Amino acid sequence: MERIKEALERARQQRESAGGSAAAPRRRDATRIQARAPDTLEIEYTQTRVVSPDPIVMREKRVIAASRGDAIADAYRMLRTRILRSMKENQWSSLAITSPRAGEGKSLTAINLALSMAREVDRTVLLVDLDMRRPSTHEFFGFEVEQGLSDYLTGDVALEDLLVNPSVERFVVLPGRGRVDNSSELLASPKMAMLAEEIAHRYKNRIVIYDLPPVLVVDDALAFSPLVDAFLLVVEEGATQTEEIVAAHDVLAQANVIGTMLNKADESQSQYYY
Repeated sequence: MERIKEALERARQQRESAGGSAAAPRRRDATRIQARAPDTLEIEYTQTRVVSPDPIVMREKRVIAASRGDAIADAYRMLRTRILRSMKENQWSSLAITSPRAGEGKSLTAINLALSMAREVDRTVLLVDLDMRRPSTHEFFGFEVEQGLSDYLTGDVALEDLLVNPSVERFVVLPGRGRVDNSSELLASPKMAMLAEEIAHRYKNRIVIYDLPPVLVVDDALAFSPLVDAFLLVVEEGATQTEEIVAAHDVLAQANVIGTMLNKADESQSQYYY
């Protein structure tokens, strides 16, 4: 914990010595943000890799960018509004999505929530794939990952070389690549602490969404919890047991749990509940 605090302090001092506020864009930025109209952000990607996602893959995996105003998109708009309201009240800028067990839909929830937030014209969204044992964010858009977050944490790869824009305005992905067995150690490392500090405060209107592994499977979410403002817990109707929900909340007892979302609910009622 002391190493993380020291890393955060070093990041703050470096930012101040660079002669700008925490919200000011810095030289290594992969995007340029300009005001286009009141409360509207225009994005020009100067270094970020821009890809064309596969619409068939997105449709099959139920990514809402491929939907046309259906019940799923409506439910995510409701979820987005409630979460943004709570984050604004608490002055939070980062949110981690996790679940008790695997297969409960936390990665899809992270993606769809991030996309829904990016449709708000006064903010940008960065989605970070922190499920380093099973990174899958790129699979939902159908693009290949050349370098991922683990390459940044273990090597000398620049952050701007990792970022991907899947042709959605105000939305950028920091993907993972391959399997990393010592993921919890990397997530608790000083370099990860500096990265979390940097991406959270580089832009004033940025929301950072983290896709984390299940809390009852590995200790990654617990290791990363000091570096994120709040958590959203995703559970599956008819599959997640009550004791698993209680256990997950116990693991995150020292974190801010913003809510619990019921996923894969009966279609006769709704696709998703918050």
